[in-house]
Amino acid sequence: MKSYPKISIVTPNLNGDKHLEYTIQSVIKQNYPNLEYIVIDGGSTDGSIEIIRKYEKHITYWESAPDKGLYHAIQKGFEKSTGEIMGWVNSDDIHLPNSLFTLSELFSVNNEIHWIQGYPVVIDDHNRIVFHRPAVNSKFSFYLKDYQGGSFIQQESTFWTRKLWEKAGGYISTEYKFAGDFELWMRFFNHSSMYLTEAMLGAFRIRHEGQISMMNYKDYLRECNQIIDACLMKLPVKETQFLKNVTLFRKFNAQLPGIFAAFQVNYFEKKIAPSQPMLKFDFAKYAFKLKS
Repeated sequence: MKSYPKISIVTPNLNGDKHLEYTIQSVIKQNYPNLEYIVIDGGSTDGSIEIIRKYEKHITYWESAPDKGLYHAIQKGFEKSTGEIMGWVNSDDIHLPNSLFTLSELFSVNNEIHWIQGYPVVIDDHNRIVFHRPAVNSKFSFYLKDYQGGSFIQQESTFWTRKLWEKAGGYISTEYKFAGDFELWMRFFNHSSMYLTEAMLGAFRIRHEGQISMMNYKDYLRECNQIIDACLMKLPVKETQFLKNVTLFRKFNAQLPGIFAAFQVNYFEKKIAPSQPMLKFDFAKYAFKLKS
């Protein structure tokens, strides 16, 4: 019989009854045989509790009590978790069909794999996939603050091992109100390379109105900048020099387009900051394989 690693998924919620049921269903209806599903509610006053109770036989643990915000709720959930593979999905986002089975296979490809990001997907209020884009996973891209163009690691599509979680401190920071996920990714980069897959694992929901992440986007960017500035102060000399060189060549490119582009890509990006490994589906062998 095939062995399935235990996967721990946390859903934080506060008055999210509009999409909460669909989120829960996206996790439990996969019928993954070794799922640990934890829902942490922050004391909702809408219909959230009724929805949670409707599905509580499929939920390993849930609670409803006031907390200190999103990341405090997520931390509470992970403190209750025991799975080998970890992740969280907010109460308006979803996991895509059979993503947990896909994760089980992806993490079994190589024991060097400690965190994975699926292909970023966006859905709307009607659960339609309305946008997707290639994943961003180079730590140097973040150190250079390229995320200011709008591309981040998609949290709903990102999962990691408990070994990496513990190596990175075993916590999600509550110091940041909006960018606790971003801070966690930067700590993960200190211990492991991120692997990518073209498989679609989760989806972020863009809502028509009332979306906290959109309303506070400038504050999110501000916190990201603070996190990166702190990271830059601790970088090794070689990486610091690399960033200075890339910044210099980007300035030259802006003044003289194209002249330095090939050199920058071929030398800096590939030699000093090589592309992260990709887990591709091998149609001949009908399985995921590591492609560097």
